[in-house]
Amino acid sequence: MVQKIHKPHLSTARDARAVRTREALRRALLKLLDMKPLEQITIRDICDVARVGYTTFFRHHPTKESLLNDLAAEEMGRLVGLAMSVADTSDDTRSASIALCTYVDEHRKLWSTLLTGGAAGAMRDEFMRLSRQIAATRGEPGSWPPADIATILVVGSTLELLSWWLRDKKPLTIEQVAEIHERVIITPAVGAGHIALGRTARRKTKS
Repeated sequence: MVQKIHKPHLSTARDARAVRTREALRRALLKLLDMKPLEQITIRDICDVARVGYTTFFRHHPTKESLLNDLAAEEMGRLVGLAMSVADTSDDTRSASIALCTYVDEHRKLWSTLLTGGAAGAMRDEFMRLSRQIAATRGEPGSWPPADIATILVVGSTLELLSWWLRDKKPLTIEQVAEIHERVIITPAVGAGHIALGRTARRKTKS
């Protein structure tokens, strides 16, 4: 009896290939943004670096701006996660702030494009969406100030600080920006119990 050889379903293989292509396009744009601004990058440049066909690009994105927005959503998620992790680190907020600023500095051209360039509007929209999503999972009934505005203020202030840093022609060092982030944004919020969203306030009430 001849045994049948089971092959992966074609749709599954196509889905996996599509995921690899999208990731290749993101990595290609990220690499190119480290070398030149978005306006100097062409779709053919992206395809060459990603090693995908020109027409394949348009199966995933209508424009390079669309690809940038896709990348922006992913990167914003990472940045918001880092910002909130700093707020949650009560033992060593300075090191956590340095880690956040180091991450942005290592991708400075990318974040300059995302926060101060043509993608700024998309980044703000994504920031608001993520902030509200985070607040919905962290808030507690009766917490003060309300979880959504506390989260928006902390992450929003972090974005404004980073945008200012990226625009500055003579930027401060990572350590200097981290100090501002810790002392001006994080410490007042943590000290007031804003980031703990009720947990710190309850401890103070019991004491």
